[in-house]
Amino acid sequence: LVKELKAEKVVEIYSHYFPPQVMVEGDGTIRMPKNEVYAWKSNGEAPDLLVLVGDFQSISNEGHFELVNAYIDIAKKFGAKRIYTLGGYGVGKLVEEPYVIGAANSPKLVDELKSYGIKFEPGEPGGGIIGASGLLLGVSKLEGIEAACLMGVTSGYMVDPKSAKAVLDVLSRMLNLEISDEALVERAKEMERLIAQIKEMQEMAMQQWKSDEDLRYFR
Repeated sequence: LVKELKAEKVVEIYSHYFPPQVMVEGDGTIRMPKNEVYAWKSNGEAPDLLVLVGDFQSISNEGHFELVNAYIDIAKKFGAKRIYTLGGYGVGKLVEEPYVIGAANSPKLVDELKSYGIKFEPGEPGGGIIGASGLLLGVSKLEGIEAACLMGVTSGYMVDPKSAKAVLDVLSRMLNLEISDEALVERAKEMERLIAQIKEMQEMAMQQWKSDEDLRYFR
């Protein structure tokens, strides 16, 4: 999203709540873990955007609250009217056609998200939304800011570009953004080939197991 929009970095966030490590770059140099905020100014019907990306979430409960409050302070300084958090929701099985489920901090926003095909399933996600993606919704509500979480349904077994594409497609429609999804489409094709290979190996293993069982029967 940041690359497609050519957004400008406006904030770098360093915190002792991040894991105690450094990041190693491609050239062998190191840097401290950080999260970044990028700003994009619209010249059309789409709203102006702030995009938060980064290396890590907090490693402690206290840190989650500290960082989420910092993120919301930044959003307020830039005049943000609504916050979206994005993520995946693992269901423990392969999903042929990914879809997006949601959660929001107001009934009005729930109705709006439903109009874009986002599903709200009773009791899902089970156990709530853990980490910054969920906490941002709760603290935003206390601050009077609308917020929603969009979650692409996925197996949870591996990186799922098809699920990511489903989330990006919905977000693009909601924000009137024109964003190329070519990279995600290509990665999705690669993942489909990998899944097909895994299924083939599983079928071969099952056939071999059945063959071995038959031989044991005749013995």
